[in-house]
Amino acid sequence: AALKHGLCSQVSAALKEGRVTPTELCQRCLALIKSTKFLNAYITVAEETALKQAEESEERYKRGQPLGILDGIPIAVKDNFNTAGIETTCASNMLKGYISPYNATVVQKLLDQGAVLLGKTNLDEFAMGSGSTDGVFGPVRNPWSYSKQYKEKSVSKSHSEDEESNWVITGGSSGGSAAAVSSFTCFAALGSDTGGSTRNPAAHCGVVGLKPTYGLISRHGLIPLVNSMDVPGILTRCVDDAAVLLGSLAGHDPKDSTTVQDDFKPFELPNLTDVSKLSIGIPKEYHAPGLSSEILALWSKAADLFKNAGAKVVEVSLPHTRYSIVCYHVLCTAEVASNMARFDGLEYGHRSDKKESTESMYAATRREGFNDVVRGRILSGNYFLLKQNYEKYFVKAQKVRRLIANDFIKVFRSGVDILLTPTTLTDAAPYTEFIQEDNRTRSAQDDVLTQAANMAGLPAINVPTALSERGLPVGLQFIGRSFQEKQLLTVAKWFEKQVQFPMIQLEEVKRHDNVVFQHQKSASFS
Repeated sequence: AALKHGLCSQVSAALKEGRVTPTELCQRCLALIKSTKFLNAYITVAEETALKQAEESEERYKRGQPLGILDGIPIAVKDNFNTAGIETTCASNMLKGYISPYNATVVQKLLDQGAVLLGKTNLDEFAMGSGSTDGVFGPVRNPWSYSKQYKEKSVSKSHSEDEESNWVITGGSSGGSAAAVSSFTCFAALGSDTGGSTRNPAAHCGVVGLKPTYGLISRHGLIPLVNSMDVPGILTRCVDDAAVLLGSLAGHDPKDSTTVQDDFKPFELPNLTDVSKLSIGIPKEYHAPGLSSEILALWSKAADLFKNAGAKVVEVSLPHTRYSIVCYHVLCTAEVASNMARFDGLEYGHRSDKKESTESMYAATRREGFNDVVRGRILSGNYFLLKQNYEKYFVKAQKVRRLIANDFIKVFRSGVDILLTPTTLTDAAPYTEFIQEDNRTRSAQDDVLTQAANMAGLPAINVPTALSERGLPVGLQFIGRSFQEKQLLTVAKWFEKQVQFPMIQLEEVKRHDNVVFQHQKSASFS
């Protein structure tokens, strides 16, 4: 029951009542990480550190002095957040072996509230991708590939190697975090979201993925991709848990000048019963090329759900949305070119052995340290930033970005409270199919429905909604007004309750689980 309903209502209460200890909970999650190693969700598992943190949490519970609702709760963190004493790689050869001297602000806030850090999760190299397939530690496998629901719907294969190649991607770039939450190895995880990197894998893995308003959560210690769009993301199994994490992480950070100055007051989500005062906007531009008929039908069904419950449902227009992907490509690669300049082989990370000259060492270091995707984006960005191209590309893209943000402002000023859109164009693609196209093409396709919210700095959340005909998760996205997370999450919670998304039935985990736990008492929360 705790695994299904999340940490808020069940696990925290179980810890307080002594029905389970933080150490037992941690051991359970660590055992599950080992039994689901085939998913490749984690790059680093900090077993020793996690057990020590769990023991400290246990002592606090014995004294009756827990630090809060997160005390003793196992969490995971995407491997592009700095963690003191634990390797931070960004899934790149450039940072293999790098151990940060400090914690990212969001990591520190979680630790200060007693959360247990299990490890660092897998991603696309430097978070550049939408499949979690381009990191140096290999692709992440979607837990739903091994679910009873998917296996019953997928065509039965006679050869085990055929079955092995039938697994689907997690989406990205926070695929490791999404897979970790989906497979029950942790109760919540941090991702990052620059163009949809939290919401996209959340949709494909059947979990909740929240991208907060830009500036609400500190980026200090998040290794940057696009400074003007990056936001730490939250992945959980229910909307209530996302609200708990948000309350723990949000607020001003003197180490990040882009964070909001006002104090953030954590909130408990009310149980919405009356939606008649709500106005739900359906942006017509999100009926994008490539949107599957299945997701289109689900989107329409969700709009009808609100309408039948008494909400006002209106079609709205965000006319500059069609320019957003091109605009994003220019701005993203320009900022990437700037941010990646720090990896020069001199201060930290990989350094090439070629020492004929400083220039040759620079070049060799970056050639050896970065994959083709990262190098390609650096080249594109530097092209757009050339003196003769700066006005033509970069400045023009900034102007288009302003038009995109203004579209949202106009719609919200017209009286619309929340926008309802699909999160992804289709359900998760098989890995063998996904890698047929290059990273840039895939990212442009997969970010089309999520990326405009980053351009405008707005809060957005993926809510798992139904299973596709293939037995895979499909999610819908809610986009809210700036800094109106409470309203956004309240509506998302109401929708979550209406749709009753099914729980994953992980056959592979059960099989591994029986081996792992045959001599070990497992924690029970029911």
